[in-house]
Amino acid sequence: MNIGIVCYPTFGGSGVVATELAKGLANRGHNLHIISYAQPARLDSFRTDITYHEVDLSTYPLFEYPPYDLALANMMVNLIQHANLEVLHVHYAIPHATSAYLAKQILNGKAPKVPVITTLHGTDITLIGSDPTYKQVVDFSINQSDGVTAVSEYLKNETYRLFDIKKEIKVIPNFIDLERFKKSKKEHFKKAICPDGEKIITHVSNFRKVKRVADVVAAFDQVLKNGVKAKLLMVGDGPERAKAEKKCRELKMCDHVRFLGKQEQVEEVLSVSDLFMIPSGSETFGLAALEAMSCSVPVVSSNIGGLPEVNIHGETGFLCELGDIECLGSCATKILTDEKLHAKMAASARKRAETFELDKIVTVYEEYYEEIKGSL
Repeated sequence: MNIGIVCYPTFGGSGVVATELAKGLANRGHNLHIISYAQPARLDSFRTDITYHEVDLSTYPLFEYPPYDLALANMMVNLIQHANLEVLHVHYAIPHATSAYLAKQILNGKAPKVPVITTLHGTDITLIGSDPTYKQVVDFSINQSDGVTAVSEYLKNETYRLFDIKKEIKVIPNFIDLERFKKSKKEHFKKAICPDGEKIITHVSNFRKVKRVADVVAAFDQVLKNGVKAKLLMVGDGPERAKAEKKCRELKMCDHVRFLGKQEQVEEVLSVSDLFMIPSGSETFGLAALEAMSCSVPVVSSNIGGLPEVNIHGETGFLCELGDIECLGSCATKILTDEKLHAKMAASARKRAETFELDKIVTVYEEYYEEIKGSL
């Protein structure tokens, strides 16, 4: 099949999932066309079966903000006509599903019908859902899609709750490359960070407010006070980094914390980690947690959104109520001080991650594409 995938290019979950899905589909013999305003972060190697198309935004004095949605729709029209797209898969409702509807209207009768499949990832629903500025557009765009998927049961239910959706939403979870995300021997790396055999707690995010990175630092302080020799690795960057660094200084434990910034090969950091902490205020799936689990790292997370569908309480780690620093700290301490429990949870985390294996989920998408094509 010739498949078009529209996504945001950033380090966030939707861009990562869209790009990795494109790679997985290409590995099965499909031709992929990735459409975005910049090259996606995970599209990091040349392939003849994946073509990247950058949406050009011409600037005119009339436009304070260039109309990206219109330029995107024009790109979709061109690819449907000239690349013979058979499926157009858009990730995020706004503006991608809206642009896809416009493209279909422009091509009405001028080209074979191409099914539009919209995948909902999270903030396009949970944040925009609370903003009346976009609600009717989101309602319309989702309902005009030929197929709709969501990455978790939680997100599916939230979409029905927040919007007037008539379409059936199919849950297709995010996935993991088990070969890339697996525990590897990095003793030299760990020795350099922890010369005295300390445990490593890791957090990975984009350091937005919703990730509650200061809670990670506060919970780590509890771990230290509980007598655990440990280091905290903070991977990523964003607007809340300064707040987290300030928290370290206030607690006088900056010597035990390292801010590593954005890391493309995050699996190398996870391979030396003993625990992963994700106390987010909102997670529609929890891809960062899944990546840690695939590297055999137990997870301590908040009990919100889609996280309980990934991190199984008492098996792959523990769940804490939002903002409960004491729970985060005590659960982390429990895992790090009980070798048998840690080993059991590490094995369970990897086994749980295997249920989200890339090829399994790619197969589900292939079957869904065929189902929607056949329904037109």
